[in-house]
Amino acid sequence: MKATGISTCYRNVLPFTNSSLSFKFRSDSAFSLIHHSNFVNKRNFSKFSRSIVSATMEASFKAEEARVPAALPLPTPPVTKFKIALCQLSVTTDKERNIAHAKQAIEDAAGKGAQLILLPEIWNSPYSNDSFPVYAEDIDAGGDASPSTRMLSEVSRSLKITIIGGSIPERTGDKLYNTCCVFGTDGKLMAKHRKIHLFDIDIPGKMTFKESKTLTAGVRPTIVDTEVGRIGIGICYDIRFQELAAIYAARGAHLLCYPGAFNTTTGPLHWELLQRARAADCQVWSYFFCTYLNQLYVATCSPARDSGSSYVAWGHSTLVGPFGEVLVTTEHEETTLIAEIDYSVIEQRRTYLPFQKQRRGDLYQLVDVDRLNSTGAN
Repeated sequence: MKATGISTCYRNVLPFTNSSLSFKFRSDSAFSLIHHSNFVNKRNFSKFSRSIVSATMEASFKAEEARVPAALPLPTPPVTKFKIALCQLSVTTDKERNIAHAKQAIEDAAGKGAQLILLPEIWNSPYSNDSFPVYAEDIDAGGDASPSTRMLSEVSRSLKITIIGGSIPERTGDKLYNTCCVFGTDGKLMAKHRKIHLFDIDIPGKMTFKESKTLTAGVRPTIVDTEVGRIGIGICYDIRFQELAAIYAARGAHLLCYPGAFNTTTGPLHWELLQRARAADCQVWSYFFCTYLNQLYVATCSPARDSGSSYVAWGHSTLVGPFGEVLVTTEHEETTLIAEIDYSVIEQRRTYLPFQKQRRGDLYQLVDVDRLNSTGAN
């Protein structure tokens, strides 16, 4: 006889009342009658059979093959608990004012104990295709060519904090990008993420915007080891693509940060929904602004709303925990949210829902092309 599942097993074993009879399961799902005095009742046997069948089924699922290359283990973070600040800033047409205003918000947040600061998407410029070329900076050149990142570097070094610098328009040659810069406690540029998925939508009568008219899409995922853990970076529309978050989870991320400027059309429908989804399916901290389970923290940071601008941001910067729970959020006015992240919660949540062991590598795979093509697949 072949046992194809628990229901089949029960159909075959429950009629037996002889306590000296039990079944022995093998990896090929076949079973045979054996004599074993330890099984004295059907209840004990059913517990045994369920555990054996479950283990056999999990082995056949080939969960470890669902990620290519294989998922990396969750690294031990340099800190277990720390404070994050989400700076929901008002943005004007005055670039110098925007830079000074962001600097003051960062200093105020650091003064309240924040070790990680997250800024909004396009915080130094109005969010418009007309503005991107005018406000764009040459980040690689630095100095006077990039006053926004110069400020971020100086303040991160002076305050000994890590900054996820929202995003600004970046100019490289004849191309423009929507770019997020990460600065470490020494003021050095640790990573630069160029928005991978450009915001091109057309909802008749409500919202039409095409970033691709002026911007070029980035070509690489960005994950960075900081003094507050391993962080995966996305920008706004990137959050809609679960595959990117899953790649970050498979690379051992503790936290996902998404600076973003959803609008008043898509914001009420999807802003919180997507943050909670990325946190729960990645089992990491997520900030909208997965070791190999996903289930992370997610943080998001939006600009404050300006109802008189051509593009009206939704606001509602948020921190979401690894069970998809909203830990802190706000409305649309300018404000700074400060909250604590506790990485020990990630392992706890993954113990509750161990779906990393339940993935069906025999049916599907997620391929991290960038990592697969790199030396050693690290």
